[in-house]
Amino acid sequence: LPPGETEFSYLCQVTEAGAQDRYRPYHEKARQQIDRELAVIGKLGLAGYFLIVWDIVNFCRREGILAQGRGSAANSAVCYSLGITAVDPVGMELLFARFLSEERGEWPDIDLDLPSGDRRERVIRYVYERYGERGAAMTANVITYRERSASRDIGKVLGIPPADVDRLARFHRSFEYVDPQDTLERRLRDAGFDREDKTIRLFARLFEEIQDLPRHLGQHSGGMVIAQGSLDGVVPLEPASMPGRVVIQWDKEDCADLGIVKVDLLGLGMMAALQDSLSLLRETGVEVDLAHLPPDDPQVYAMLQKADTVGVFQVESRAQMATLPRMKPERFYDLVVEVAIIRPGPIVGQMVHPYLDRRNGRAPVVYPHPSLEPILKRTLGVPLFQEQLLRMAMTVAGFSGGEAEELRRALGFKRSPARMREIEVKLRAGMKAQGIEGETADVIVRSISSFALYGFPESHAASFALIAYASAYLKAHHPAAFTCALLNNQPMGFYHPFTLVKDAQRHGVAFRPLDVTRSGWEC
Repeated sequence: LPPGETEFSYLCQVTEAGAQDRYRPYHEKARQQIDRELAVIGKLGLAGYFLIVWDIVNFCRREGILAQGRGSAANSAVCYSLGITAVDPVGMELLFARFLSEERGEWPDIDLDLPSGDRRERVIRYVYERYGERGAAMTANVITYRERSASRDIGKVLGIPPADVDRLARFHRSFEYVDPQDTLERRLRDAGFDREDKTIRLFARLFEEIQDLPRHLGQHSGGMVIAQGSLDGVVPLEPASMPGRVVIQWDKEDCADLGIVKVDLLGLGMMAALQDSLSLLRETGVEVDLAHLPPDDPQVYAMLQKADTVGVFQVESRAQMATLPRMKPERFYDLVVEVAIIRPGPIVGQMVHPYLDRRNGRAPVVYPHPSLEPILKRTLGVPLFQEQLLRMAMTVAGFSGGEAEELRRALGFKRSPARMREIEVKLRAGMKAQGIEGETADVIVRSISSFALYGFPESHAASFALIAYASAYLKAHHPAAFTCALLNNQPMGFYHPFTLVKDAQRHGVAFRPLDVTRSGWEC
């Protein structure tokens, strides 16, 4: 800290400077939001955490490494002012309580997307050098038994032939949604096993008992713990596979419970491709500033509406390509919805078709209650985002931001029936106080409880949509540099390199092998 400054006073100082740069002009609505956030941060004593992440982002900026915060941190105007995130939460009317509130009583979680490979490693090395070998460490990841791993390990122990174990594994769920009809007994029958066989009965019992038990310890993909003083006086450490690195033998939840600072430094292939694209363009005298791309570029949206999205971040899957011509995105928020809606949750929750039908005028836009129209208007009455869930509870039941976040967690995929009943009683009592009862209350409770399992953070979708727009812009306007950057960062994306080359040729890009021994390409 500079002389005479406390952590909080210095955070206020750098936030003010950042806000003056981000908001031009620095309007009253943004100023009030930042003041409210700083008051919460100061009350919870979290200023040092924000300064640590700000320092890491500043290192990236000095070294020319692309970095962007993702997840719920994008709900914070302070994070936006510090340059940690790239989404303006004031302009997008995002909810700060989804990121931080007094009631939560825990550290906020800030994730940074960095270019995968050497550039991310440079950032990790910087953290080790700045805080010392015993002041920073990677967190562990406790790998627990899930359906496929439980099947394979129990099958081996019981001597079930590997081919039979493989056949059974194909019938297990690939994501967390639980269909009440999708029982183990039914899956065993569908896979052709005799449920009365003694070995199969034992398999079924052990399979149920072993779920969620620890299987082995791994290294978290990007979680770094930073502590004041020496970590080995607080947590057990072990050497990492890479020399000079250490790993905490606890997972991130354990560290959070103890109040240890954690920052996620995540490698993202598209960030590397974007950075390489900019470098290639710079070599030809073309400067592109991702922070100031033309908004709502017609050429970009024409390309998206045709589903010409090979290599474009987040919208290149077959499901996305099938949806884009029906969605017909015209502006940035349409891209935010597109990123969020084609995921297992909204698909299983049957949100996709109602949204598309309403968007294309085939169905009317309706709301469970008139008071929810301002919350659900942008998504045509269909709840898609976790922030909408929180606002719904705050509006119809008078919940505080912290209580609404508690509701979201209680209704998560590891939901407790007893906790759900307790929350529902509180929700109904709050609605009754607002004069909402009967069938309307039932509809709202069903909507909230079913949606909580599937909702995607709006701030996270907006952060990913920014990267999607940037990659689409480069593909539309600079396809040669963009395609070379994608090829340089294989394996990544949904498509084989040959598909990328053929796609780029449709955009008028000529290729020739650069050097057979290096397997490189030149545009």
